[in-house]
Amino acid sequence: METREVEHLKDRVSCAAVLEKAGFAIDVKESTRRAVKHRRGDAIVIVIHGGKGWFDPQSDAKGDVLSLVQRLTGVTFGEALVHAADLIGFVPAEPVWTRLQRDRVHDMSIAARWKNRRKLWPGSATWRYLRDERGLPEAVLRDAIRQDRIREGPHGSMWAAHVDEAGAVTGWEERGREWRGFSTGGAKLLFRLGRADAVRLCVTEAAIDAMSLAALEGTKPDSLYLSTGGGWSPATAAAIRMLAGRSGALLIAATDNNHQGETYAQRLMVITREVGCGFERVRPAQVDWNAGLQAVTASDQEEKGRREGDIGLPHARRPPQG
Repeated sequence: METREVEHLKDRVSCAAVLEKAGFAIDVKESTRRAVKHRRGDAIVIVIHGGKGWFDPQSDAKGDVLSLVQRLTGVTFGEALVHAADLIGFVPAEPVWTRLQRDRVHDMSIAARWKNRRKLWPGSATWRYLRDERGLPEAVLRDAIRQDRIREGPHGSMWAAHVDEAGAVTGWEERGREWRGFSTGGAKLLFRLGRADAVRLCVTEAAIDAMSLAALEGTKPDSLYLSTGGGWSPATAAAIRMLAGRSGALLIAATDNNHQGETYAQRLMVITREVGCGFERVRPAQVDWNAGLQAVTASDQEEKGRREGDIGLPHARRPPQG
């Protein structure tokens, strides 16, 4: 088959079609418009570039639709062409995405779009979402507001800024009740909460997890709570490497308590070996730090209710007067 025909075949068959035929299903909760996560048991493949590309977040494997066929079936390149040709015309199931708001990408820069969003305030929709539904304490929210790390997103969602060493916003994580994603046109770098010169560096996979860990630890003054936004770009790795190169730095892999979290932790350990800094691996009791924070909060509230019930019990048993 000529090169032109190969390219034509790659244009007509999506990676999603290959994965669906192979028994993978879309994980809607963990997907975004630009990165759709597919699962089959413990195997994970993320489809990008409008279905033309893919990567495995648990390894360095990535490529186009033909390399995906080869990876899943173990066939030769020539046989992969035949497999792909059989999928021409097959329309895979796709999640229906609903944008909470159409960003004005074409006429506003990342910095301008960030500045255009309102800051949180007590009682605002995003404040209530983060405090009441995500369990983040007000003290942590106030720290994030003061450092200009979070803003009001559309319909009560949260925008959590990724910034560079100079503090310039490069993009933001978007999280809400029914939505998760990353800013269109933005670049994942690092969400940073805490002292800019801190040497205790806690790396999580989501801004809400970074804030949750800060809440669980009481926001240690020597710590910088970081989020990669669920990605591992060369820019993110370079930013972590720069932080880890500080004198006396301790890099803490506070990634999720699952296989993907362990993969990220291994990558962080490699960086510490390269730069010669300290390393620790800490795992949340639940799958992630926010789930752990919510469990602790629920337990505390239950205990408080029990104590208040015990205090009130004698009064309830007081015999009627007269």
